[in-house]
Formats: sequence, structure tokens, C-alpha cells
Amino acid sequence: MTRLSVLLAGLIWMQTACGQTTTDTRTSSAPGNTGLAPVETKEPNSPSYKPAFAGQTRVAGVKTNTPYEATVLSESLNSPWGITSLPDGRLLITEREGTMRIATAAGKVSQPITGLPKVDSRAQGGLLGLRVDPDFAQNRMVYWVFSEPQSAGGNLTAVAKGKLSTDETKIDNPTVIYRATPAYKGTLHYGGRILIDKTGNLIISTGERSDLVTRPQAQSLNSGLGKVIRITKDGQPASGNPFAGRADARPEIYSYGHRNVQGLAFNPVTGDVWEGEFGPRGGDEINRVQPGKNYGWPTITYGIEYGGPKVGAGIQQQEGLEQPVYYWDPSVSPSGMTFYSSDAIPEWKNNLFVGCLSGMHIARLVIDNNRVVGEERLLADQSQRFRDVMEKDGVLYAVTDQGRLYRISKK
Repeated sequence: MTRLSVLLAGLIWMQTACGQTTTDTRTSSAPGNTGLAPVETKEPNSPSYKPAFAGQTRVAGVKTNTPYEATVLSESLNSPWGITSLPDGRLLITEREGTMRIATAAGKVSQPITGLPKVDSRAQGGLLGLRVDPDFAQNRMVYWVFSEPQSAGGNLTAVAKGKLSTDETKIDNPTVIYRATPAYKGTLHYGGRILIDKTGNLIISTGERSDLVTRPQAQSLNSGLGKVIRITKDGQPASGNPFAGRADARPEIYSYGHRNVQGLAFNPVTGDVWEGEFGPRGGDEINRVQPGKNYGWPTITYGIEYGGPKVGAGIQQQEGLEQPVYYWDPSVSPSGMTFYSSDAIPEWKNNLFVGCLSGMHIARLVIDNNRVVGEERLLADQSQRFRDVMEKDGVLYAVTDQGRLYRISKK
């Protein structure tokens, strides 16, 4: 077991019975007035692209003052992707190859939970995000997103539900309730996050499947690609969706113009849905999702193609298309994210924490009036691709592509 704590004097290594502990105390100024330089120091991929407003990128840095520690609870997970909590405080985790596992607060990991539908786990596919029913203690229902292979060829982002068996070894009666059509013969950009809102409906993210031929479908209201959708627990369009009753639009669509949303979270102050979205090369975004709005991909972006050319016409702002609340250039590859709603670490309350893959850190974003006013990078010394992060009772839990499960809490 590895413990990592944070003290002002820098990194102090000490041996414990459980492994090594790092301690480092960090100081914090008032959000938005820190006097600290932005945490991003690398040159942008697109230096000629200018933000639409001050603070949209490279905002001032912040430092956590409260001593905290991060503990590696386990290193035995197999490509974990999504993490959520069970009513008793244990964690339910998806593994990309098609299984789930339960982890205790002490880091004991169960045998694989089986019985789920087959997944296409090539490249970015597999078993993705998950949530348990608010009434899980009574009904034991679990909802998850996965890349589903199709008999006619190709694959798509699908949503399924099933009941965790009483012995916790399998999912009983797994049922696919929604498919984001059309299917496509690709292996990238499935989206894959899921939330359950206060009305009991599911909010799901889908990707636009990456390729030039599929990108335009993010702008199409008759496609399930590149969307945030809102459906019932039976997979039907949820009541009150913005495009209900329109013949030219799918009624399950909540917002559109997305590239590859791999982070979804509810803002605890406003109740709004926020999302984290992969840009191409640069242009990773944080957005506040509003029903019926168009978030611009691939018409506008602050990123460029991986090979260097502009994306489309190379524009970043256009009337009628939403601007991101925040963006990163160069990319950090934002994945799962959560708002911190506890008083355990007061300076973190209502901050947004984003797991970053290529960035290899957890980004802490201080939010004020729907704007980012401070940014900090946590656990950047761990060299881990942080795939998902969640908060439970004042504790952050995070999983990494390399198989680690972290617990981050007040010291």
C-alpha cells in the first residue's frame, strides 16, 4: 500500500509498514486572486487561436492549503474505466474487457463480476461508465455504457441495465435499453459516461466516432453520435427533452455538437450538468450543458488536427454555437470527473476534479459563477493516466489505466 501526503517543505520520503509516504504542504490564496502563475507552462499547439473571454484557458494557479493524503488502495485492477459507490460505501468499478469488480475501503478487490453483454474492447472501446440505481438497496439495479459489436458489422455506444446478484458474482438479466445509432466500423470515440438525475432519468454521453466521415453527425439532430442524451430507465426519451415533438430531431437528444465526452457531473450548487470533452490536438473542453444547445464540433474548436492542419475552416467562435467554459491547449485528455460537495476539505467545496490521461494528473478547477477562476494539478508525480474520479463523503476515489485505485482525503 502506498501513501502520499502533501507538506509545504516539498517531498519528504519515509518508510512505513505499508510502503512509502510522500508529504507536501501546499498554500492557497483566494480563488481567482492567487498571484500564482498558470499551471500550464508548455507552448500551445495553436498560438494564433485566442480565447473568447479572459480566464477561458490558462487561468491563474491555486494551491491546496489543507494537508491531504493519497493512498494507493490497489494495483490489481485490469484497465478500470468507471467507478461509482454502493450504498454501503464500497466501490463498483468497470474493467474495459467486460467485467466489473467491487472494492472495499481497504482496497480488497473482488473476483470479476460476469454476465454482462459482449463488448468490443479494441482501442477505445469496452465496458465504460456506470451508475447504480438510487434505490439499489431495494432493487440492486446497475446501469452501464459499453461499446457493443453489431451482427451486421461495426459497433456503437449502447446503454444497458441489470441486477447485481445477491452473491455479487454476476449481473442477472442484462438488458440493452438504448443504442446510439448509426453503427460504425471504427474503434474510437464512444463517449461512455452516465449520470442519473433527480427525476430518475439517465444522462448519457456519446462520441462522434472520430473519423472525418462521422464527424458531421455531431451536428445532425437525426443521429445519436456526438450527443448528450437523456432517457428513462427503460431507454425511452425522457419527458421535457428540448427536441421532443420535432420531426427532424431525435427526442432523446439533450445537447449536441460534441466530440467525445468522457466526463459528466452535476454541479452541486446549480444542479447543472457539466461535461469534459476531448479536443483534437489541443482544445480539450469543459462545458456547462444546457438543453438544446449546440457545442460546435466540428465547426468550431480551439484544437487542430493531430497532423497539424486546421480543423475545417479553423474557426473558434461562431454565433449560435456555445463556447466552452474552459479549454486546454496543449491537451490534457480529460476523462471522468466529479464535483467535490463535502465540507471535509473546505477549500475544495464545489470545485471540479477532472481525471487527465495524457496530462497524467487530476485537475482541480475552482468554479465561481460558472467560470473557472483557478487551476491546480494533483498527483502529477505519479505518472498515471487518471481515467475516472468520484467523491464520496469527503473522499476522492480515482482509477487509472495502469490499474490503480486511489483514495485522496484530508490528512
